[in-house]
Amino acid sequence: MKEFLFVYRADYETYPSARKSPEEMQAITQKWMNWVAGIAAQGKLADRGNSLVPSGKVLKSNGSISDGPYTEIKESIMGYTLVKASSIEEATALANGCPILSVGGNVEIREIRAI
Repeated sequence: MKEFLFVYRADYETYPSARKSPEEMQAITQKWMNWVAGIAAQGKLADRGNSLVPSGKVLKSNGSISDGPYTEIKESIMGYTLVKASSIEEATALANGCPILSVGGNVEIREIRAI
């Protein structure tokens, strides 16, 4: 079985969590928990991952450090999950139904290469 990384991307400015009540946020969180639990129930969850804060630092090859992520792009990486699947097609099928898709975000699916 191979491992795949799901990278969740969305626009932080339009992501619904910024404008939701605590009850609405709980409902959004529950959707995520249910979706991840469905993957876990299939024995395909390697690491549930985490959400990422919208700001950070970028270290460049010349040693310079800037605020990041890059402000000129609209989409930000919101979080990640590791799953187990036999193929990229199976991993893509597991990504189907991800709650971020319902708010205009996307899921990047990448195979992790064992070195």
